[in-house]
Amino acid sequence: MEKVIFALRRADNEVDEQWCERLRTEVAKEVTDAGVAGLTVYVRDQPMQAALMRLTTIDPPITAVVGIWVEQSYGPVVTAVAELLRAEAPLVHGYLVTESVPLRLPETIGRTEGFGNIAFLRRPADLTPDAWRDRWQSHHTGVAIETQATFGYTQNLVVRPVTPDAPVIDAIVEEQFPAAALTDPMAWYGATDQTELTDRVRRMIECVSSFGANRDLDTVPTSRYHLSSPFSAR
Repeated sequence: MEKVIFALRRADNEVDEQWCERLRTEVAKEVTDAGVAGLTVYVRDQPMQAALMRLTTIDPPITAVVGIWVEQSYGPVVTAVAELLRAEAPLVHGYLVTESVPLRLPETIGRTEGFGNIAFLRRPADLTPDAWRDRWQSHHTGVAIETQATFGYTQNLVVRPVTPDAPVIDAIVEEQFPAAALTDPMAWYGATDQTELTDRVRRMIECVSSFGANRDLDTVPTSRYHLSSPFSAR
């Protein structure tokens, strides 16, 4: 079983509630019918417009993310899904990833509480792939969990793109935060007072700077819709 993540890019003024709802309902059904074993849809819908944390380096920006599980990342199912998604956004990029889950979310079907913050990471040229991955996964993972209020945390290391002309992305992170973190830094970092907030922000900045995640990245606040899972029977 392999995991593929698609990033959909569309101008903000072309993203409305009707498009978001269609993506997570009608299009999601078409994707399911194409033969995927698992499906999660992230959309930047109306509740996400108030988010304080959004970073964009590419234009048009990433406005939705679709994660699927398939038997073959190079098979007809992925091709069919890519075509379905291209009908919904002018630019669609797919990536085969390996998934690590430091904090697993429940397999509850439907909208997940809070919001999903999706981050697209790029490796700095001055770090080798092994050094970059070690700093990110071996060192940053614990700091991220200790200093933020995340209750779901998935790391996806990109193996290769599965669509032509996909921008270089080295990792895709899925983090789930409480709803209050959309607009409240104290809630984002799970801090109880200003002193603790300052300390947690400092630790995070120092840590992400060590592997280049303080620059050249895209982050997208989204509503997460978990629609099916190949692991639900575990």
